[in-house]
Amino acid sequence: MKALVLPEIEAYAEAHSAAESEICRALREETYRTMELPQMVVGPLEGALLKVMAHLVGARRVLEIGMFTGYSALCFAEAVPDDGRVLTCEIDPKSAVLAKKYFAKSPHGRKIEIKLGPALETLQALTGPFDLIFIDADKVNYLHYYRRALELVAPQGVILIDNVLWSGDVLLQPPPDRSTAVIQELNRTVAADQRVTAVLLTVRDGVLVVRPRPGLNKTA
Repeated sequence: MKALVLPEIEAYAEAHSAAESEICRALREETYRTMELPQMVVGPLEGALLKVMAHLVGARRVLEIGMFTGYSALCFAEAVPDDGRVLTCEIDPKSAVLAKKYFAKSPHGRKIEIKLGPALETLQALTGPFDLIFIDADKVNYLHYYRRALELVAPQGVILIDNVLWSGDVLLQPPPDRSTAVIQELNRTVAADQRVTAVLLTVRDGVLVVRPRPGLNKTA
């Protein structure tokens, strides 16, 4: 993943945002030591954004599509109340093993439930509403995840979609691969969707913040 913001600027923003918990820091460091593609961890700055968004919508039920080693799930668990729940989807058993190790160490880990398997299958069996939905899984299914998230999100909830700048490759025409093409299509779809209002933030690799418009039929 290419850095789209100067490292000094990102470090400054991180230093002036909500602090990373010690358990999240330890998980992030072990992920970088032991896992392939450790950059998939959202990291302290985006983790702070996830926590703030959970607080803003008063989230009690969070759905995460794509857990990796559990950093973002822990961020959400730290943000929801004691009776809150974070349901997270992951397909890789190795990643789930590391996540469970740190969930067990955290007083907030008991709020997290892992659904292991293909996320599209898991999503079809779920019942909403969820106050916050975070999409950060395989990019070729992003449009499917977005459409299902619209059916599951609460009327006053929010959908967050990660990696929507895709290292800047969203600017390339023609798109160099299927993942880039799908992310480009997703960004166009959300921008044109009259059922929602959205803003694309240039945090890390790009985060789309999507909220349903009041009174509109999400399944239209």
